[in-house]
Amino acid sequence: MGKKFWISGIAAVIVTMVCGMLVHGVWLGAEYNALGWMRTEEAQMGYMPYMILAHVSLGFAAAWIYVKGMTAGASWLGQGVRFGIAITFLMSIPMFLIYYSILPIPGMLVVKQIIGDAVCWIIAGIVIAFLNKE
Repeated sequence: MGKKFWISGIAAVIVTMVCGMLVHGVWLGAEYNALGWMRTEEAQMGYMPYMILAHVSLGFAAAWIYVKGMTAGASWLGQGVRFGIAITFLMSIPMFLIYYSILPIPGMLVVKQIIGDAVCWIIAGIVIAFLNKE
């Protein structure tokens, strides 16, 4: 993998971490806390290495999949948006629907999770596409 892959992988890690914090920590944090089954913020910090590892895995996997599937000569912006939507259908929608089927999560919270993650993945897709444009 070339320099663009490594740069876009690092950028994707940063985008997914920041966006995840904004969506799940800031926007939906109070709703998660109201459910009563989340760790406290202090306890969550003890698990931060796992969160970082998850985002490194997500970021570099997304960059790798994008680089392997990008279409030469196509609009980088269109490819980035399309890629973000595809990742949403591949990961976010199934994951949150599975959680909904086994955990006592309100349906509207699931909708917000899917929308928030979709926005994050579209942003990540655009960033990855921008960094890999020809």
